[in-house]
Amino acid sequence: MTVENLSLAKTAIRYGSYPIVVGATATGLFGGLAAGWSYFPAVPLVVATALVIVALLERQLPFHAEWLRDHQDTRCDATHAVVNLGVLMGVHAVVALLAPLLPIGTWWPGHWPLWAQALSVGLALDFSLYVVHCLSHRHDWLWRFHAIHHSAERLYWLNGERRHPLHAAMMAGPGLTVAVLLGAPALAIGAWLGLLAVHLAFQHSNLDYRLGPFRLLIGAAEVHRWHHKREYEDAQVNFGEFWMLWDHLFGTFRLPQQRLGATEVGLKDADFPVHYGRQLAYPFRAASPSTQEPTPVERT
Repeated sequence: MTVENLSLAKTAIRYGSYPIVVGATATGLFGGLAAGWSYFPAVPLVVATALVIVALLERQLPFHAEWLRDHQDTRCDATHAVVNLGVLMGVHAVVALLAPLLPIGTWWPGHWPLWAQALSVGLALDFSLYVVHCLSHRHDWLWRFHAIHHSAERLYWLNGERRHPLHAAMMAGPGLTVAVLLGAPALAIGAWLGLLAVHLAFQHSNLDYRLGPFRLLIGAAEVHRWHHKREYEDAQVNFGEFWMLWDHLFGTFRLPQQRLGATEVGLKDADFPVHYGRQLAYPFRAASPSTQEPTPVERT
């Protein structure tokens, strides 16, 4: 490949990867399910294919070459991803089973096309994710769950699912409950969660992609990376999971002009557990003088 062709390929990846992959995922999920595809195995296959593409694109255009190498985290992150994506996909089945048993309202616009209903689910869910995310940075007992996500020493496609499953439930639970009680169908909820999984892979990816002015609206990596700054006081920005609407409304949006360094993410706690089982147990450990959580602005 010539230098010119290589440059064109990198430009195409930089500006085309997110809209093409996320757009194709949305088309497959919303269009396929509306056309009668079975949720299983269609949604897991569409999501898995998109995640593999993100992982491969990272190798072609990394944001930091240092983040391509294993930081003794790949196995742990892969386990997080398998568990949390499995739970995510299972939400559709749970909602479908529980819906007939719940006092569901009739306020949901069920006559809308599936894509519009899924976006409505996304709006309600994203507000829930934003609020609990913010609270998790302000209350020690929530932070002990959320710190697992921030403990990553690099950002790459698997980090989107580096979460304690209980904390993921805390973040999504209120929004999902509201959506279900309003009458949102399981397919709309499941379709949005599938798209969200792909977006989160991009949001935490080691891919040097750009969204131009849309980075002000969508929680892309170039915005979200600053939320993972090692200095806790600098990380109180850009809490949005998919939309940046809430960050603009509540004054937490920031977009520094400089480039985030490869060693500027993670936690200052050098003894944070790196194994999956120990990370799951971390929030329940008895606090000792060496592990006692300080006040939020001093948290390390």
